Formats: sequence, C-alpha cells, structure tokens
Amino acid sequence: MGSPHRIGIVGLGFISKVYLETLTAAPDVEITAVADLDRARADAVAGALPSARARSVDELVAAADVDVVLNLTIPAAHAEIALAAIAHGKDVYGEKPLAASFADAQEIVRAAKAAGVRVGCAPDTVLGTGVQTARAVVDAGEIGRPVAATAQMVTPGHERWHPNPDFYYQPGGGPLLDMGPYYVTALVQLLGPVTSVIGAGSRLRSERVIASGDRAGERVPVDVDSHVTGILEHASGALSTLTTTFDGTATKAPPIEVHGETGSLGVPDPNHFDGDVSLHALGGSGWTPVALRAGIAGAARGIGLLDLLRAADGVAPRASGDMGLHVLEIMTGILESAASGSRVSLATTVERPPLVPFAPLA
Repeated sequence: MGSPHRIGIVGLGFISKVYLETLTAAPDVEITAVADLDRARADAVAGALPSARARSVDELVAAADVDVVLNLTIPAAHAEIALAAIAHGKDVYGEKPLAASFADAQEIVRAAKAAGVRVGCAPDTVLGTGVQTARAVVDAGEIGRPVAATAQMVTPGHERWHPNPDFYYQPGGGPLLDMGPYYVTALVQLLGPVTSVIGAGSRLRSERVIASGDRAGERVPVDVDSHVTGILEHASGALSTLTTTFDGTATKAPPIEVHGETGSLGVPDPNHFDGDVSLHALGGSGWTPVALRAGIAGAARGIGLLDLLRAADGVAPRASGDMGLHVLEIMTGILESAASGSRVSLATTVERPPLVPFAPLA
C-alpha cells in the first residue's frame, strides 16, 4: 500500500466527529496532528488517536509529519488556515465554503496552483448515491434536454439545536453560505457551471435566541440576510431557482427537482449522501423510483478528502478547490445581486467532475 497519507486536522468542533470516523476507518490514512483553540479538546482527541499529537495551529501547518491539512474551522478562519498550510507546501481540504469571501477563495486557489499543491473543498455529499444516481439519469438523456431546476432549504434556524450558533449569523454565514453549498454544488453536478445570477434577500429579525446548551437563552445578533432566493443561469441554458432560509418552518417540496423536455426528476436532500431518486416521464402515469446506479454507497463526510488523497497525479479531485471557488462565486454573486438589484455575471467556471461509479464505500 505504501506510506499512509498523513493528515493534520485544524478545528475539532461538531463536524469533526464524522470526519474522524471516516478517516480512522481508512487503511491508507494516518492522523498525525490535531489542533483547536481549545487545547483541552485537542488533547482529548489526540489521546484517543495513538498516531496523533495535539499541537498549536502554527506547529501543525509547519509539521514535517503532516502532508495534508484538513481545515474544519469556522468560515471566517478558512482562508487564514488554508493559506498558512499552502505556504508550508501542504495539500488542503476544507469545510465549505472555501472561504468567507470570494476574494479570499481566489487567493487560496491561486496560491495552491503557484505552490503546486492540491485544494479540496466540501461538500462531498454529492459523491453519494443520491445526487450521483440523479446525475446518471440526466447524463443518460432520460429527461431529455434539461431546461430548469428548483432547489430549496427551509429551516427555522440553527440556533434551535446548535449550542454556539453565532457564526451562522455573521458575515460568511447565513442560510446561503452555510447550507447553499450543498444545493448549489448539486445543481452544478447535475446541470453544469453557471454564467450569471440574480438574487434577493431579507431578514426576519435582528437577533436569535439560543435554545440549547450552556448558553440557552442568550441572544445572538443577526448581521446577514436570513432568507435568500436566487436564479442561476447555467451555461447550458438551463435555469435553476434556489431558496435558502432560516426564517421558515418546514416544506413538503422535494429538496431538488430537475425538469427536462421529456421528464422530471426528483433528487434527494444534497445534505445527505443517499436518498431516493424518482422519475416522472412525459406521458407516464406518475413518479417511479430509480434504482441506484452511481455514487459511493455508505459514504460519509470525509470521502471527498479520500478522493483527493487517492487521485492519480494530475487528476483533479471531484470535490476540488475549483468547484468550491465556482460555487462560492455563485453564492456571493447572488448576495451581491440581492444588494444591488442587478444581474451579476460570473468570472469563474468549472468542469463537471467524472460521474462516480456505483460502488460500496470499501
């Protein structure tokens, strides 16, 4: 098998537990270092990993026994950590979004290319059987030429369950930058890159009340739009309508629908790796289930990092920095359009990565 891929993890909050489960189960991965602003938390995680040492962030990004930095910090810190790792010649894989601003994300991609290192970016949920099976249907022409898609995420807000939800309501957060990457990445996977966007946004209230944990009852200021709607014009000519909100309660609508000349496709929640895909053919009698035909069965967060680690030299990872950059420009373009009232043309594009063959996680 050769030498294992040596990973250092920065940020050991809520999402790190799932990444640790995925990575510690991978035979070709070794977690050699962990870092967190809470040193006690880092010490506890390192204590459960025989191969890992708790280090400061500066020590971790410079460590000789770290090949890849997994960046699980809050969005405001994504660029700082990624650029520091790149400066030390490390590959980087980060949680979404790639950075809190499009300019910072551009700098990450530019610096990585100049340094000859790789950048990957969540979400990797689109590599599971849900979105990949739906994409296989689209690619096979089973709905004809795609003409439109709808996507929506409706929730009353993360303060209802997250004990420290502050960053969701600060610049770099909000429903679009937080949850939008799942939906926008799925739309790009299904329909290809986007050339321009139109957006509108609003906010229901100026503060939120934490509902759980040690800070229950504490009020958090809202400094971003908590309801954002956008129209995405794909290079193919298809139009997608996206709604993300922290101001709703629930919805009965499917997370994503894709409509073509000869059929419509129901796509499962892109925040999950699996889910049911359904097809309604033109002239058919109703929705019929689609058997799994693509994607990694049983996948969990971290599979995108494994795809990056195992990619052959010169082969771009499927959850790539270029994809993260394009998705971020789509979202920041929607926010810019919402503020200005004008259509925003995009400067980036990206190639759809190859379809993921149907296979179990192992």
